[in-house]
Amino acid sequence: MNRVVVTGLGAVTPVGNTVADFWQSLVEGRHGIGPITRFDASAFKVKLAAEVKGFDPLLYMDKSEARRSDLFTQYALAAAAQAVEDSGVVGTVAPERLMVSFGSGIGGILSLVSEHEKMLAGGPRKVSPFLVPMMISNIAAGSIAIRYKAKGSCLSVVTACATSASAIGEAYRLIKHGYADAAIAGGSEAAITELAIAGFANMTALSAAQDPDLASLPFDARRSGFVMGEGAGALILEEYEHAVRRGAKIYAEIAGYGSTCDAYHITAPDPQAGSCARAIADAFLESGSPEGIVYINAHGTGTPLNDAAETAAIKKAMGAWVKDVLVSSTKSMTGHMLGAAGAVEAVAAVLALKTGDIPPTAGLREPDPECDLDYVPLKARRAEISAALSVSMGFGGHNACLAFIPAGDATS
Repeated sequence: MNRVVVTGLGAVTPVGNTVADFWQSLVEGRHGIGPITRFDASAFKVKLAAEVKGFDPLLYMDKSEARRSDLFTQYALAAAAQAVEDSGVVGTVAPERLMVSFGSGIGGILSLVSEHEKMLAGGPRKVSPFLVPMMISNIAAGSIAIRYKAKGSCLSVVTACATSASAIGEAYRLIKHGYADAAIAGGSEAAITELAIAGFANMTALSAAQDPDLASLPFDARRSGFVMGEGAGALILEEYEHAVRRGAKIYAEIAGYGSTCDAYHITAPDPQAGSCARAIADAFLESGSPEGIVYINAHGTGTPLNDAAETAAIKKAMGAWVKDVLVSSTKSMTGHMLGAAGAVEAVAAVLALKTGDIPPTAGLREPDPECDLDYVPLKARRAEISAALSVSMGFGGHNACLAFIPAGDATS
């Protein structure tokens, strides 16, 4: 079996459009939540979102490509470009050995809504011939592959809010088993539109808080739902020996992946949390269950059901190790980036492992008795950690967990 390492990172988020800015915001505990500006939300009970700010697609593509790309694809190409540049892997691996695994939970909903409005106003001839490729959720993966001539597997995983964690995990497995030498992996989402906000709000998944500081409160007794975010995250995964031969900078080793399903309910997590616990345990055991402090970047949406179930899952999965576990939810700052969440949170987990800075659960002032782990409230904390796990959960019962360890500590 091959070892797999992380050699590049990219991020476009509500708290920063580069990895450096994103990470600084997390460590400082600054959120990116504010009033919705993408549309007039005066008639909506939900008025807040975590929007990406100041994003310029022309830094990553020409005007023609930007015009025929939905925003979720623009975010994906931007995050991928950052990760590829950070890694330097392109040009060092045969095209047939370079793969893409990149997902989106919803895809091009902005384009779908916009073109539907054009059709209603002016008839079918007004619909763009680019609507279908702008809308389909696999087009981000395809566009990344086209840009970097990646002729290996090109996958677009969809597991709702576990999408990009699943995409990274499946890429890890393919490299581990020898089917590729490197992968551009991650996910993107851009769904802050009237239709999506109305749908999530009407199922009471979103926070209706009016104060941005009190809207995204994972593990807090006052939590009432998540805040919709957007953006993209990308990681370059690479076979260890290949990375060493070319002198690559190695952030961490990805050493475990767990993937399960609750098979319980279309939207609610199983309160017994057995399947989620198994995903966490599988990833941790595959990584070698290193002794010492373990950091878990939790799914931590801020919904009443998720946070209690996830706490139970962590306890079941970690067993005696739970006393050495630090947990935080960076969704307290980024909002819930849906299909992009797992990738962006994997970036955070890798950086926590590398730097020793544990990002906080911002806003956590009133602990919930059902959520009784150490959630690193309010302020970042320094800690030397032996492993970093990133947990993702999605509608449909999907669970995914990624395990990262310091590259030098792994055994062949």
